[in-house]
Amino acid sequence: MDLSVSKVDNQEDLKKAFRIREEVFVHEQLVAPDEEYDEFENSSVHFLAYIGQQPVGTARWRMADKGVKLERFAVLKPFRDQGIGQALVKAVLEDINNNPQTAGNDIYMHAQVAAVGLYRKFGFEKVGEKFMECNIEHYLMKLSKK
Repeated sequence: MDLSVSKVDNQEDLKKAFRIREEVFVHEQLVAPDEEYDEFENSSVHFLAYIGQQPVGTARWRMADKGVKLERFAVLKPFRDQGIGQALVKAVLEDINNNPQTAGNDIYMHAQVAAVGLYRKFGFEKVGEKFMECNIEHYLMKLSKK
């Protein structure tokens, strides 16, 4: 499998990321489109995962009030359980670690319950109680500082 992850640097690739999010969040998980897309699209750093030339996953990170927030991790259904989510998390964390703007900030996310195990592999820990966001159960997860 020819898996790669790259940072989105043009509008055409951003549209590909949006199409993946539309399929996963809006159609599959029934998230309202006005909740899926927000005012942070232009200030976030977006990523696309590819198998060969086909975009199959996406994610983003952004600076938020409480630190660096990882968001919008999505992998198309036929391509799940093939390491794409792990490749996205790895690429996002590497990008954050190489960005001087993020130094010293907490790294966190609102993780869907089904994905908690994936994020734990990278050192994220659950904080607090389960909560609902867009009618989906989530946990706040923070990257433990080593």
